[in-house]
Amino acid sequence: MHARFIELLENNSEHATEFQSRFDDVQDSQHPDVVTVCCSDSRVLQDHIWGNDEPGQIFTCSNIGNRVVQRTDSGEVVSGDVLYPVEHTGTETIVVVGHTGCGAVTATYDDVTDGVSEPAGIEHCLGLLKPHLEGGVELLPTNLNRAEAINRLVEYNVDRQVEFLGKSDEIPSNVDIIGVVYDFQDVYSDNRGQAHVINVNGETAVETLQEEYSEIAPRIARLWEY
Repeated sequence: MHARFIELLENNSEHATEFQSRFDDVQDSQHPDVVTVCCSDSRVLQDHIWGNDEPGQIFTCSNIGNRVVQRTDSGEVVSGDVLYPVEHTGTETIVVVGHTGCGAVTATYDDVTDGVSEPAGIEHCLGLLKPHLEGGVELLPTNLNRAEAINRLVEYNVDRQVEFLGKSDEIPSNVDIIGVVYDFQDVYSDNRGQAHVINVNGETAVETLQEEYSEIAPRIARLWEY
């Protein structure tokens, strides 16, 4: 057995000791305030980025490209992973979490511009992103280097996922939908690990958001407003 997994089990023993009493109030039900949709990238520590260590507070979903879209025989619908807490646990805030240097966005960009060959499972995931990113590729300024282009498409992808949720009849109107980008590459600032708000319920204009949500104004930022 791989030594790293044995180490994980040892760490889990410490976790179990620390958390003995923390499940008392949530053993039989959950009512998380927030559902987050993060990229599965190993550098995005889904609960830890919010400082969360309490069971029952955040319903976490992840996949490559922080997608909220699921394809069915009847067309594209909100992914059941995201919809479940909204439908069944009373969750009223959805946070779509993109991140700088996203590999799934990079692969989709390469597919749109040059075409790529991937195993069927990855191709399926990229296929869910591609229709929502093609418009962004066309809008990219021509003077950007590759990294700059990818990070603007990260924002564009978050915007499209927020937009899809906002237009869905499956998401009640009282649910807040927030888009953020998690930065560990010094793209937005030199505070590695900060989440920067780029979209609230479909509004993406930085000045408008800063005026409306003045209490978090320093945390609202975008690389581009297309």
